[in-house]
Amino acid sequence: MPKRVDHAERRTEIAEALVRVAGRRGLHAVGMREVAAEAGVSLRLVQYYFQTKEKLLLFGLELLTERFGERVSARVRAAGDSPGPRATVEALLRAALPTDDESRTFHHLYTSYAVLAVNDPALAAQPFIKNPDAAEDALTELLRQAQEAALLEPGVDARLEAAGLLAMSAGLGTGILVGQRSPESATAVLDHHLNRIFRAGDAAGRHESAVTTPR
Repeated sequence: MPKRVDHAERRTEIAEALVRVAGRRGLHAVGMREVAAEAGVSLRLVQYYFQTKEKLLLFGLELLTERFGERVSARVRAAGDSPGPRATVEALLRAALPTDDESRTFHHLYTSYAVLAVNDPALAAQPFIKNPDAAEDALTELLRQAQEAALLEPGVDARLEAAGLLAMSAGLGTGILVGQRSPESATAVLDHHLNRIFRAGDAAGRHESAVTTPR
């Protein structure tokens, strides 16, 4: 009896091959033929599942985004059962810093996709983040919770601070990626700005486990 093909698994395997090739050569240099060779399948099969390079890129980046979400969730869990707003905010922001192979690949490809989409209408028409404000909304809500618990300095605008912290985290990540600064330096910058927002007495909301990358 012929082996039944798991199409979702096959699509994921091809997308993982895309991520590996793009991680080595850059997203701009990836072709469907190279991905097929990396995945150990025929070019025709890659075309069967994805039809165009744009659809392949989109699926690959969606896969990366999903795994990045799992990474964030793991860091939040590592902060303990009741980590407090600050430790949760730290976990969210530090998960985005490219400090290991997985996070470096995500940051590299995320940035590359954004740059390619500027001049490629086919890519621009397929944004791979379904809700681009989700991270900002989540961080804003955490800061508002901290505000209600009197853990923030007076006058903090939760929405503006959330937007600024995310932009800062992204910029620091790029700095790490190109060798302009170290992960330790980037973490120190984030801590400096969190110290400006959170009251000094929020020590109870900070846990060492929140800054430990899960294995």
